[in-house]
Order: sequence, then C-alpha cells, then structure tokens
Amino acid sequence: MSLSRRLLLPAVSSIALMAGAALPAVALALPVAATQGQQAQPSKPWAQDASDLKADERIRFGTLPNGMRYALMHNATPPGQASFRLRIDAGSLNEDDDQKGLAHFSEHMLFNGTENVPENEMLRILERLGLAFGADTNAFTSFDQTAYMLELPRTDDETVDTSLMIMREQVSRALMEPAAIDAERDVIVGEARMRDTPQLRALKAQIGLLAPSQRLADRLPIGDLDIIRTAPTQRFIDFYRAYYRPERATFIAVGDFDVDAMEAKIKTKFADWTNSHPNGPNPDLGTLAPREAESRIVVEPGVQSSVDLYWTRAADLRPDSVDRRRESTIRSLGLAVLNRRLGEISRQDNPPFIGAGGGTGSFFKSLDFATISASFNPGGLGRALETIEQEQRRLIQYGVSDAELQREIANIRVRMENAVQAASTQPTPALAMAILGGVNENEVTTSPADNLARFNAAVEGLTPDMVKAELAKAFQGQGPLALVSTPQTIEGGEAEVTRILEASRAKPVEAPAAQAELVWPYTDFGTLGTASGQTAYAALGATVVNFPNGVRLTVKPTDFKDQEVLVSVSTGNGQLGLPTDRYSPVAMAGNVFTAGGLGKLTADEVSRVLTGRIYSSGFALTDDAYRLSGSTRPEDLNLQLQVLTAYLTDPGLRPAPFEQIKAILPQVLEQQRATAMGAFGIDGAPLMASGDRRASMPTPEEINAMSITDIRAGVMAGLANGPIDVVIVGDTSVEDATKAVATTLAALPVRSATPAPLAGSDKRSFPAASATPVRITHNGKAEQAFGVVAWPTTDAMGDRREARLVSLMSEVLSLRVLEEIREKQALSYSPMSTSSASTTFDDYGYTLVAAEVDISKLPDFYAAVDKIVASFADTPITADELTRARMPVVERLRRSQAGNAYWLGALTDLAKDPATEQRINGHIAMLEGFTLEEVQNAARTYLRPDKAWKLEVVAANP
Repeated sequence: MSLSRRLLLPAVSSIALMAGAALPAVALALPVAATQGQQAQPSKPWAQDASDLKADERIRFGTLPNGMRYALMHNATPPGQASFRLRIDAGSLNEDDDQKGLAHFSEHMLFNGTENVPENEMLRILERLGLAFGADTNAFTSFDQTAYMLELPRTDDETVDTSLMIMREQVSRALMEPAAIDAERDVIVGEARMRDTPQLRALKAQIGLLAPSQRLADRLPIGDLDIIRTAPTQRFIDFYRAYYRPERATFIAVGDFDVDAMEAKIKTKFADWTNSHPNGPNPDLGTLAPREAESRIVVEPGVQSSVDLYWTRAADLRPDSVDRRRESTIRSLGLAVLNRRLGEISRQDNPPFIGAGGGTGSFFKSLDFATISASFNPGGLGRALETIEQEQRRLIQYGVSDAELQREIANIRVRMENAVQAASTQPTPALAMAILGGVNENEVTTSPADNLARFNAAVEGLTPDMVKAELAKAFQGQGPLALVSTPQTIEGGEAEVTRILEASRAKPVEAPAAQAELVWPYTDFGTLGTASGQTAYAALGATVVNFPNGVRLTVKPTDFKDQEVLVSVSTGNGQLGLPTDRYSPVAMAGNVFTAGGLGKLTADEVSRVLTGRIYSSGFALTDDAYRLSGSTRPEDLNLQLQVLTAYLTDPGLRPAPFEQIKAILPQVLEQQRATAMGAFGIDGAPLMASGDRRASMPTPEEINAMSITDIRAGVMAGLANGPIDVVIVGDTSVEDATKAVATTLAALPVRSATPAPLAGSDKRSFPAASATPVRITHNGKAEQAFGVVAWPTTDAMGDRREARLVSLMSEVLSLRVLEEIREKQALSYSPMSTSSASTTFDDYGYTLVAAEVDISKLPDFYAAVDKIVASFADTPITADELTRARMPVVERLRRSQAGNAYWLGALTDLAKDPATEQRINGHIAMLEGFTLEEVQNAARTYLRPDKAWKLEVVAANP
C-alpha cells in the first residue's frame, strides 16, 4: 500500500473546451503595476536559499524582475522533446467560502479562450503541433497548487514559441466569458459525478477525522456543486486576479534544448507580465486540535474494508536541510523493516489481513501523521486491527535487528547507486514532475550523486538503537485515531472498534524471531547452450540468436536509458489453450504466480537472499503465450535470467496467495461494481467478446470451486511446451545477452513444439448490432450511468495497414466526440473514443465511443453519437481535422520508439516472423501516408448504424 495518503487525494485534472453563446468578453488583461521596473518578490523564495542543501547543478534557477521564478534543465531523454510545467501557488485552500471549487473551475476556464486565442482554438493549435489532449496537454488543481502541463514532441522554435505563448495567455489574459462559464458548469458537475466514488467518500471521512477543525477538511478541490452551478462571473474574475500573478508563478522546462536560448525566450514572453490587483491572502490553515484516542467507522458500499491507525502532530515547517533529510532517511529505514514484516505476514497461510503498511506523511502543511493500516475481508476487523497495532508496538518497543537494518540499507543504496549511474538518461517528464514537486513542497531539488553521498553519510555508524529512537519520535503524537472503512455495518459500532483496540494494547508483545541465513540455489540449469545461428536486422538495430534447444533470443542494445535492461520470456500458447465456454483456473495464474515464490524459496526468501541486487519478476497470461518479464541493470543481467528461468522451471505456486485471492475477489468485484465505469470494466468485456469466458472474471462460486492444484497443473503444462522467445532490450550488448541466456534458458532440455490451440479457442467474434442498448447494472449512485456504442472493425494480423487506418479514423472520431459530447452538449466530463485490433483472433476488432453521463442524459448520449456518425457523411473530414488527429499519434509513436519498453513489446515476434521488421519500420510512414479519402471511406465503411452495438450501465437500485 502507499505510504503517502497524499497520493490518494484528488488531483482534479482536466481541460475544458466548452463553446458558449456570443456574449461580450470579460477581458482580464492585467494592467501594468505602478511599481513596474522594481524587483518584485516571489511568493516563496527558492528552497535552497534557506537551506544547507545544494540544488542540482544541472538546473538553472532564476527569478524575473516581476517575481516569476523559473527552473530550466537540459535533458535529452528522449531526444528532441521537452516538458513544460507552469505552477501557480494557489489551490482550493485559497478559496473563500463562496468560492469553493473555483480554483479548479478556473483551471478549466483557462483553456476556454484568451485575448489572443479564441475559445475553441487553443487545443487545436497544440494538436497541429502534435500534442494530444489529455496525454500531452493537461492541468490539475490540488489543495495548494494549480499546474499546467505540456509535453512538447519537438523543441524547434515554432513548437516552443507557440507553447510559451499559450501558457502566457492562460495565466494573464483569460477571458472568463459568462457564456463559456455557463457552458462549463455541467462539465464540472459531470466530473464531480464521475469522481463521486466510495473511495473518495471514504477519503473525505479520513480528512474529517484527522483535521476536523482545519481548513483542509472543507476544501476538496472539486468544490461545492451549488457554488459551481451558480457562482457569478465576477467571482471567477476575483479569484483569477488575486492568485494568477507572476510572483505566484513558477515555470519549469526540462528537455533537449539550449538552456541559454530557453531562458531568453522565457524572459521575452513573461517579463512584461504584471498584475496591479492586490495579491490574494494566504490561507489560515487552522491549528491542530488536541485529540484523545478516538474511533470512527465509515460505512460505504463498494469500499475496500480497511483499518487505519493514526498519530497526529502539528506540521513540521522547518526548512529543508541536511539534518531533516538524515532524520527522514533513518525513519524510512525503520519503516521499510516494518513494511517487510507486514508483507511477510500477509503472505502466510490464513493471514490476518490482505495487505498492510506503515508510514509517515503530511497533509498540506496542516498536520503531520504516522500511520499503520491494513486491508481485510469483511468479518476480519478484529485480527487485522490487533495485528497492526501489535506490530507497531513491537517495532517501537524492540526496534529492528542489525540484519534487518543492513538489508534495507543495501537495497536502498543499490537503487541510489543505480540512479547516479543513470542520471544522464533520466526521463524528461519525470524530471519535470520532480522539480514541480520540490517547488510545491518547498524542498531543494538535489542531484542523485548528492542524494547518495548524504545517504552514505546518514547510515555510516548507524545502529539499530538509533533507528529505534527515530521511530519512537515518528509515532509520537495525538491518538491513536482509528478509522475503519467498511462496505457493511460493524456490530457494536465504534465502541467495538475501541474495545478491540484497547484489548490489543493491553497485550504484551515479544521481540521478533531471527531469520535464518539463505543461499540462492538457482545457478545451474544444465550444460551451457551454444548458439546455432545468428541473424542481424540492421534497420531495427536488433539481432536474433538461435539455440539448439528451441530458445530464440532477440537483442536490441540501446542508449535510451543508462543502467536499464528489460527482459521478456514467452512460451506456450497462453489463452489459446483455454476453453471459451467456462472459466479456467489457469486464468487466475497471473494473480498468484510470482507471489507463490519458487519451489526452493518463498517469495519473501527470494527477496531476502537477493538483497542488494536489482531484478524483478512479472507474469502474464496473454492471448497467445505465457510471459515472464523483468527489469534489471547490466551488472545483474545474469541474475535476472536466473530468476526468470527459475520461475519458468520451478515456480512455487503455493496455496497461500491463491487462498488470499479467493477471499478477496468477491470484495474486489463489489468495489468495481460500485461505479458505472467499473461495472462496465467487469461485465462489458465478455459481452464484447460474444460471451467468451476468457474475457471475463470468475464468479465467486467458480473461484470457490478452484484449488491451487488446478492452477499448478495447467500452468506447469503450459510452461513446459513450445519454443522460448527471449527479448532483451537496453543497456547491454549482443554478446552479454547471449552469454546470460546461454547459461540459463539455453541450458534447458530441448523444447517441444507449441501446442495447437484448443478447439475453437482461436476464434472470437464481436456481438451483433443492438438497436436497443444491452443493459448491465452497477451498485453505485442512481444518477451515475455509462453509455457505450461500438462497431466491429478488423484485426491487426499481417501488414496491419487496415488496423492502422481504423485507428487513425478513431482519432478523428475522438475529435468529433469531444467537440459534440463535451464542448457543445456538456453531456460528459470525459467522453472517449478508442479502437482495438486483435493480433491473435482473425477479423476481431472494434471502435468504441463511451461516456459517463447522468442517467437522465443517456438518450441524449446515444443521439449525440448518431449525430457524430452521420456527420462523416454530411461533413467530410477536413485536412485540418486529419492533421490534428494524425500529428499526436505520430509524435506519440516517435516518443515511444525512444524508450526500451516500446521495443520490448514490438520485438516479441521478430524471431518467428521476420516481417515484423517491415511492420515496425513502416509504421510512421504508413500513418503519414493515409489520405483524407481513405480515412473518410474507413469511417463510412465501419461506423455504420446497422452495425452499431449499444450498451448502457445503470444503477441496480434507482
């Protein structure tokens, strides 16, 4: 589980593009201040100005005379691209009582027309440059900040200058037209409806418990819907003028550009931004109220059963410093031991909880807390609460052993050393977000090398007693406050929770038992394999190496990211070996395979014995293969292959993980069905596969009838048959990859041929058209509904030309869906259009339009889709539409091809199908070559009313 509850808080993000009637614009160009020419002070200085920490020297920090700050960093991963972030130091905490929700609403409005960019043109300008809505053009509003984000596919002058122009327009020249505001209200209401989930309602209760007397409890970013529906235009203007000002702004740019040139552009674009209106006040966050031990229960159908214990204290507002980070390092090491212990408990037979974790955090400078939490199945509150309470006390009372401490030090150190070695190829978007996070938290953005040096200094001479003392400080505070979230009532209510807690606290705890030393036993898999042939695919930069036992290795050395090597191992026939008319236990393997460890070691023992090494293990049952995967560094490539070979030949598949899945699955399904979109995710997939059970989830009755023996037998048979295809991509060489495979997978006995598909399993069909929507139900709020219209298309077999044409057609459809369903009619916050084409099943694919809507608007949704489809006949696709649809797709593909993950998937079939080379190399040229007429004909061919399949998801209890 996450150790930071902040990650659960709703980073309400969206872009609004709602058209309004032609009413007079309210111009918000902010006049030149009387103090022009003087150095304005930013709302916050750079954190390093008040710290003994040194900022990363790769970042250029600056402040304009108007108070706007900027942070610039050259980074060429991926090459030729950049990430822009523009942060405003204001969020929902800055709202007055009659402005609740207007920080987020204003974020929407900044995409709805400015002085120099008409209302509907902003997104279109960016699309023409290759920036896709949502993926590359986005924003979010939180409690304490609002941020605007652009992912630039190129760093040429046109793209950079246009992007800077748009960001400057947004923050200083928004129009806030009354008609546009009115049109956007329903979009915000739709967003609130979509986000109104059991998890969000439980979160509100969490904040209410921890900060009942503070501003935080009454300022969720989505706001007050009454205010959203009725706030007059002037109220928006007041908020915008008060908080959108240069001294509250920080611009961040990371990417493949000349820093001097970028700095000059920023000065040119933003230096004349002024705001003569009074600066908005910083909020009074309130004072943490004195608290005694308290219990609270939140009953919310569809929520995961969980219990959280909190200890709260006033927020630590000391500046970021070496001492603070040392304290944090020591505390984190102790908490890592706690979380390892809790994880091991969760993987025992008949565990007291599904999962558990402890940590410390801060709620937006309002309060700090320490917590320990557990998720459990209904009826399991007592055991879960007792166990986490006692494990927390065991940690505080006895501390950690030196062996436990050294294990966590080794694991953290190796990751930090790896980060230092990979520093020059960190991904640009991640760096931009890290700088943004540092600005928001008023923390110094430090370099990986300095981070490692401080870590080594912090752990030098570190003793278990020193960790114990730091942990004791972390859990000091008011409480414990117990919060129980449950989908059903708890007999005895809060008094029963308190009784369980107090009874547990009265029980003494013993010191944890020492663990035995272990040795990694998977180093010898047989006689060294010798390559029997090698083929170079120069156009791809890849090499295929064949081994006599049936192993086919594809290697692509890259320089995309230092110290990263990705590996996949595929064999068997996957779901082609499963029946279509019943749910097979083998389909559950992905949930239990790696959790079951290896035959000679449990999953926890694997983790302990491989302390200080970088490796991973994943498992998936795909349409046509069993697939293992891992991520490592060059130094540990041999070990990574040993791990995957061990899982291939000797998986543990122990009962405990499967029994845990059996226990939790009914609750997971109930959670999913608590929202309309979640219900579609479960029940819609098998319907779109015409009842193919491989596309479904098991019923509780089906899973209760299964055993781990069923899974083990099917998986072992599946892994034993068929050639093994290995793909290795990243910071390695053909020679090193070949050596690693030769001692592991290539040393195994000769492999048999891939089994033939089970009778009928190589077929899948799309359902017949339905004039009346097929109905499924959810268990959430009555007003929530989900509408779907889909059309059968084609597969992605062979040269994939038709599938790629359909995909591009779907992008044009998406533009019209957004314009009609969101902009013009405001039926949905986030309508979507997508296409899918199977690489396994002949002639199986579809294009889909879907949207979450108010139940009363479902007929309007279907009518809107009919109107959109008809428009392809009445209103031919324009060259501009095709450009705006095509450019983001092409740029997204180029960006993907500059990363190892793309190639790991793209090269999967190269060894058995050399035509893969042409499919990869010709992809972009094919997309760029499609004509207007071809895309138009595809729309007319596939988006036919007589082929449309419709589905609706409505509340089971209206």
